[in-house]
Amino acid sequence: MNMNEESGEGSARRIQVRFVTKLNAPFIVPSTAIAIPVDLTRFGLSSLVNALIQSNDADYQPEPFDFLIDGEFVRMSLEEFLLVKGISAERILEIEYTRAVAPRKEEDPSLHDDWVSAVDGSSSRFFLTGCYDGLGRVWKGAGLCTHLLEGHSGAITSVSIINPEGLETVTVATASKDRTLRLWKFNTEEPVNQPMRVRAYKILRGHKSAVQSVAVQTSGEMVCSAAWDCTINLWQTNDFNAEDDLVSKKRKIGDQVEDSQLEGEAFTTLVGHTQCVSSVVWPQRESIFSASWDHSIRKWDVETGKNLTDIFCGKALNCLDIGGEGSVLIAAGGSDPVIRIWDPRKPGTSAPVFQFASHTSWVSACKWHDQSWFHLLSASYDGKVMLWDLRTAWPLSVIESHSDKVLSADWWRSDSVISGGADSRLCISSEIPVKSWLSPWSG
Repeated sequence: MNMNEESGEGSARRIQVRFVTKLNAPFIVPSTAIAIPVDLTRFGLSSLVNALIQSNDADYQPEPFDFLIDGEFVRMSLEEFLLVKGISAERILEIEYTRAVAPRKEEDPSLHDDWVSAVDGSSSRFFLTGCYDGLGRVWKGAGLCTHLLEGHSGAITSVSIINPEGLETVTVATASKDRTLRLWKFNTEEPVNQPMRVRAYKILRGHKSAVQSVAVQTSGEMVCSAAWDCTINLWQTNDFNAEDDLVSKKRKIGDQVEDSQLEGEAFTTLVGHTQCVSSVVWPQRESIFSASWDHSIRKWDVETGKNLTDIFCGKALNCLDIGGEGSVLIAAGGSDPVIRIWDPRKPGTSAPVFQFASHTSWVSACKWHDQSWFHLLSASYDGKVMLWDLRTAWPLSVIESHSDKVLSADWWRSDSVISGGADSRLCISSEIPVKSWLSPWSG
């Protein structure tokens, strides 16, 4: 085989390499060492591996690969990589390859009537969106809206599925600029010909300004909310009368009387931020994390209400997520193009352990993949969603489905990214092979 022709690149200088992979058939190539041009980039390497696979399987369809040397992704020519890393070109070089983490398919966008400001893809059965038209929407897939959540008088800013893989009846929470949160129940298995209209079973009042974020405790018994009034409130999600619940009057519409709605009050308020609390996450039962425009990330003890940890980053923050190795890495983005990641297990955690800076505008969302220690996504006002791996400073993939700011993004079903934007579109980028990265240091 002429390696120069197959790769589309070439030079007089060659290097001995052996390709290895943890992938299964049909993505296997012979383990014997071969000589290849040293100026190949990842694209030339990908062409070469595809050609090797096709030589043994005529029906194989080529696809993009990524390459690692000593556990680090190659994002330059082999020659440059070896020089930068001080690796000898005299020995046989072992190059690991894996399927490129990039979408293979773009679904048709699902149109909304206004900005799509919130998404939640934590359920494999459906996903949830929030919109500036005040409606929450439940979707079974691209263009398949099954339920409309009606009741907010202002834009929805955040949505959260309370029991993502529970029984047929699902509970979700929404937060809004109308200063309230609402809790909803619906049956995802009901056959519907057109979207069913749903009314909240409980309204949560107490914030003095627009509510910016809502997060669910892992048990689903409580939610927390963050708002422009600089506070974080904790609420019960039960659908029966509790001490803090007031029952609103029944509404009469025409000849029909609707069921009454519960109104809940916060049972705890966490105070400490000095500006808008823009994002909250509740990764463990006993701890809440928050991000704020006051440039800080804080960890709170749920039982005592005390602020346990402060991280200051010098920028107003818009988004926050906890995940990665050990499910403890803190990712955040805000009023610059940088995604910062902290490891609270390391001393001096005020300094990020990773920084990704390929966006060109504010970062609006960041989300860890729930089955990988390495992968996360980010969304930005630059109109792009980017997929990241901690082992390289460059994005694995740049998704440009939107024509305006991207306001929200999440993973869905492990292999898809859902994103909402100021172009009033909900976009789905699917068939992203992240499932290969299920164990801590696998490829």
